[in-house]
Amino acid sequence: MTDWLRRRFHALPPPVRRRVRRLWLSAVPITQCALAAGVSWWIAVVIFDHPQPFFAPIAAVISLGLSLGKRWRRSAELVTGVVIGIIVGDLLISWIGSGTWQIILVVALAMTVAVVLDDGPIIPIQAASSAVLVATLLPPGEVGGVNRAIDALIGGLIGILIGALFPVNPAHRARRDAAGLLATMRDSSRRLAAGLRDMEEQEVFAALTAARGTQEAINTMRADMRGGKEVSAISPLYWGSRERLQRISATADPIDNAVRNFRIIARRALAMTQRREALHPDIVDIIDDLGEAFEILRAMMIAKPGEPPDQADAARVLRTIARKAKPELVANSSLAETAVMAEIRSLLVDMLMICGLGRSSAAATLR
Repeated sequence: MTDWLRRRFHALPPPVRRRVRRLWLSAVPITQCALAAGVSWWIAVVIFDHPQPFFAPIAAVISLGLSLGKRWRRSAELVTGVVIGIIVGDLLISWIGSGTWQIILVVALAMTVAVVLDDGPIIPIQAASSAVLVATLLPPGEVGGVNRAIDALIGGLIGILIGALFPVNPAHRARRDAAGLLATMRDSSRRLAAGLRDMEEQEVFAALTAARGTQEAINTMRADMRGGKEVSAISPLYWGSRERLQRISATADPIDNAVRNFRIIARRALAMTQRREALHPDIVDIIDDLGEAFEILRAMMIAKPGEPPDQADAARVLRTIARKAKPELVANSSLAETAVMAEIRSLLVDMLMICGLGRSSAAATLR
């Protein structure tokens, strides 16, 4: 059944496949948000007897969201913003009345207080929206404003509780993000080598473009790694995964640095190709070998614990490539070729660090 579904999935047109994959990856966060919204509404209505506790489900959904990262912070920001808006709005509206200029003043003051307290994006918006509610819909000085703050607190807490009891697998998303980035670099390395062999400027430029287009994926990877550590901290189901999440998160900087170094290599290679300056064939072979290295790093990231390839397997492949990246290859080369080799060696250090080596140990691998 699984193989049949996989075949059907890959038979879909690429745009549809991307949307189906995006929906599949968001299925658990969507379920969390829906469940948290319903539960928080029920608690506010049944237990606290609030007649229209719309802030409770709103707070639950905002605190969870589709992103794993900073859920604690989002909940705290939401509740803080609501409280600021209600206090400022209630005090001012009871004194100056309601109207156009009163709304302008209340919103400006609520957002000012929020910005002074915190630089996050949620607090000022929630403070402003709560102040508007007080200025337009909620009678000042009555219990309704306090109830809205309680509803926001209920929603935020329920959101965190649902996220802890029914969590996304924190390691899965982080590993998937890293593997996707490494797959892109694998393909870019192979394409760059092919373009350099054939002196095809368009191929070299395509490899550079693909590497430049990874920044959003890098940001997503970092966010999911931070979110994964947060999930493993608050969810009892994943307390045993904290050490593993720490190791996965430690690859974020080396992966980011490796991508940046590859961009520099591709940019220098493009300039050489445009000048019709051929790169040493052995250096081109090393760039091609980087594709194999990125592939084993990708396989390492998605491998289950105890299954090959592991960090040692990937490090062996990289050490073999590092032995080829000898300074002697550019002993009598141009400045451009020497610069490419220097960046390749720096890239190899970053890739060895993805395998778990420290910077000094990785650098010592290259003579």
